[in-house]
Amino acid sequence: MESIWITDVSPRDGLQNQSKLLSTGDKLALIGLLAAAGLRRVEVTSFVSPTSVPQMADAADLLSLVIQQFPQLQPTVLVPNLRGLERARHAGAGEISVVLAATETMNRKNIKQGLTDATQNCQDTVRAAKSMGMRTRAYLAVAFDCPFEGVTPVPTLIALAQQMQAAQVDEIVIADTIGSATPGRVRDCLSILGQGIPMNQLAMHFHDTRGLATANAWAALEGGIRRFDASTGGLGGCPFAPGAAGNLATEDLVLMAQGSGFQTNIEIGGLLDVIEFAQLKIDRPLGGRSYSWLALQKLKGDLEARLLSQFK
Repeated sequence: MESIWITDVSPRDGLQNQSKLLSTGDKLALIGLLAAAGLRRVEVTSFVSPTSVPQMADAADLLSLVIQQFPQLQPTVLVPNLRGLERARHAGAGEISVVLAATETMNRKNIKQGLTDATQNCQDTVRAAKSMGMRTRAYLAVAFDCPFEGVTPVPTLIALAQQMQAAQVDEIVIADTIGSATPGRVRDCLSILGQGIPMNQLAMHFHDTRGLATANAWAALEGGIRRFDASTGGLGGCPFAPGAAGNLATEDLVLMAQGSGFQTNIEIGGLLDVIEFAQLKIDRPLGGRSYSWLALQKLKGDLEARLLSQFK
C-alpha cells in the first residue's frame, strides 16, 4: 500500500490568527493529541515577531518542551529571516520553513519587501539553516492566485521554485493561500511544474475557502504528490480571504486517502479527540467536511460498546 505523508499545521497556521490566545500548556496538549493520533510531523510554531503575532510569543519554550516530551515527533517551525532562524536554532529546531510569496504586492503587504529582496532573504535563510544541519522547507505562497494581483503565472512559480532549489531547499510547498485553486488548475500546474522539480520534493498546502480543498488534494495525488499540509478540524485560514473556511482538514484528507487505498498511519478517532480539545480551548466549532459524519460514527461506536459491556 502506497503511503502519503501529512504535516499537521494546526498549532502554527491554525492558531496564529485566532483571537483567543492559548497557553503554552494547552498548545503542548494539542500537539500531544496529534502525536497520539499518529501524526509524526507537526508544524508546532513560528519564530516571528511576538509583537506582530502574539499567539506565537512562546515559540522557544514550546519547541523545547515538544522536543523533550514527544521524541517520536519531527517538529518543524516557521522562521521569517536569519534572526528568526537564530532563535529557532537556540531552541533546538531541526527543521525550518520559510515563506516566499509569489507576487510583488503580497510580499510588500506581508513583509514590506519586494519579490527580489524576499527571494534573497529566503535563499539566505535556507542556506544558513542547511549549514547548521537543519532540514528545510520553502512555502511558495499565493501559488495560484494573489488577492492583490490576480492569477499567479505558472512560469513565475517555476522560476521561484528553481531559485529555492538553487539554495538546496529540501522541500517546496505549493500553497493555495486564499483557497482559489480548482482540481483542473492543480493538475495543469503540477504537469508543468513537475517537468523541472521532482515530485518527491514537492508538497501541497490547500485552503478550503471555496469548498474544494479535498478535491484539489485528490487532483494532486493523481498528479504524483505524496506530501501534504493539513490542519485538524480545518483550524486556521487566510487573513486575506474574508470568510475563508480554513485549511484543508486533516480528517478529510485522511478519510479520502485511506478510502482510496493510501496509507497514512493516522487514526481518525484520535483526530476527533484533537478537534474536541481545540474547540473547547478556542471556544468555537471546528471540523472539516466529514466531521459531522465521523463524530456520529464515533458516537454510535461508543454507545454500542457501552451496551455490549452491560451484557458481559
